[in-house]
Amino acid sequence: MADVTYYVALPFLQDDAGSPVAGTGEECQSSSAALRRAEILSKAEGSIGAVAFSRTGDPMIGEFSDAQLLRKFGNVPDDLSGL
Repeated sequence: MADVTYYVALPFLQDDAGSPVAGTGEECQSSSAALRRAEILSKAEGSIGAVAFSRTGDPMIGEFSDAQLLRKFGNVPDDLSGL
């Protein structure tokens, strides 16, 4: 199977200690849709920010490249290596 690219908008919230935590990611149809959705999520009540990113790989074997950050919105952690 050919590689597939997934586009995701991921909001960030704060836990009870005030630390940023990732919310539930939303898959989008394109990079521009992920950018628009992430911007909207960054402004939602309780949100401190959001990111739009993509990942490319082969879903049949479960191998994916590292996430490629498209853009950050708001106050998100600098280290996003866990995406």
